[in-house]
Amino acid sequence: MEQALLSEEVEQKGEEKWRVYQSLGRSASVHVPTSLSGRGEEVSVDEIRSASIHSHPYYPPSLHGALVSSPEPDAPPYAYDQAIVHQGGFGQYPSGNMSREFGRKILDEVEIRQLLIDHVGHRCCWGSRPARRWKIAAVEDCNVYVGTLETFMEEREIVKEREPYLKGEIDEKDKGPELGVWELDLRSEFPLLFVSHKETKVKVPHSESIQKCTECEGRGEIACHTCNANQEPGFYKEKQMSRCPACHGRGLIAHQDGSDTTCTKCNGKGLLPCATCGSRGLIKCETCMGRGSILTRSIALVNWRTLSNRKVSATTAAASVPDEVFHKARGVQLYNTQSYQCTPAYFADSYFLNQFSSEVIADRSPVPPSARIICERHIISVVPVTRVTMVHRKQSFSFYIIGISNEIYIKDYPSKFCWGLCCCLEWLKM
Repeated sequence: MEQALLSEEVEQKGEEKWRVYQSLGRSASVHVPTSLSGRGEEVSVDEIRSASIHSHPYYPPSLHGALVSSPEPDAPPYAYDQAIVHQGGFGQYPSGNMSREFGRKILDEVEIRQLLIDHVGHRCCWGSRPARRWKIAAVEDCNVYVGTLETFMEEREIVKEREPYLKGEIDEKDKGPELGVWELDLRSEFPLLFVSHKETKVKVPHSESIQKCTECEGRGEIACHTCNANQEPGFYKEKQMSRCPACHGRGLIAHQDGSDTTCTKCNGKGLLPCATCGSRGLIKCETCMGRGSILTRSIALVNWRTLSNRKVSATTAAASVPDEVFHKARGVQLYNTQSYQCTPAYFADSYFLNQFSSEVIADRSPVPPSARIICERHIISVVPVTRVTMVHRKQSFSFYIIGISNEIYIKDYPSKFCWGLCCCLEWLKM
């Protein structure tokens, strides 16, 4: 359960805002007037330090210092620009031509056609005739909303590490209590928040101990696997010999003239000692390197990673565009909050956005039992999308102008000469 950190009302000239703070950041329910920018405010250093007091006792307070320099989401650094928050009607998409409100100027037909011509020009097997000659029949705005919830978590588990004990002092329990896995101080290893993945190994202090090698029962030697393969555990036989393969156990080598000579391989004995142990019956134990003792210690495996949950809400006009295209597109950020555990956003005059945010939060990725949540980040953005339909006689096709940077997405261009067999040198993605 989250613990409230601060609760205050701030009055400003010409506007009113109230903020509710939580353990690591501001609440996800922040009222933003429609006349203001919708970008969430950054968490201050003082708030972070104060928040650490209420954090879990196994987390050192300085861990929360990573909040100061947390990286941006996986999208390009320009992907979320300041813009006026438009909060539409209840239960529906904002209506009307909204390109200007979301930071992209309204394109005329000349600019639209030029964008398509430039896009086609980077495809070696696409003809430019449809882009240049076909008529623009319809231009339709169909803005898309993208919601993300990033859960930054830390996972710890203990594994046992074993190695031959050679000699020297060990860090055993007599020198201090063995710390639990969540009591380890990992401040020097803690990464920036919301990194995709980081892994480290840490030796648990005072966890070393010396144990008798179970492989050789502390003797340092085990029965030879070659000449004592069928012996019971703990028993072996010495002077096990094998028949000489050169003379077949005769000790003599027969020649074509009927004469015999002494076998040089076995010196006429007809038997050979075990090549592995020299017929001693024992070999050095590789587990303890012949020492008879094993040094064991506890190792903490620590993983920091970000679980990302994304959701796209698009009108039917943009339903044919893959979600990945909108995730990578340059859009406008309407909402940004960072907290220990984010709650749904609140927009005073948009039931649709509130419901959309709730759906993103409800799809939160499950956290493994061995992990704990460090922080979450919830972002809602809008990607301006324009659908353009071009016609020629009885043929037609549609393409999309996506995001503030006017990226083109087109699936069924009518003039292709490679039949899908060529990568078409997509220079913009190389």
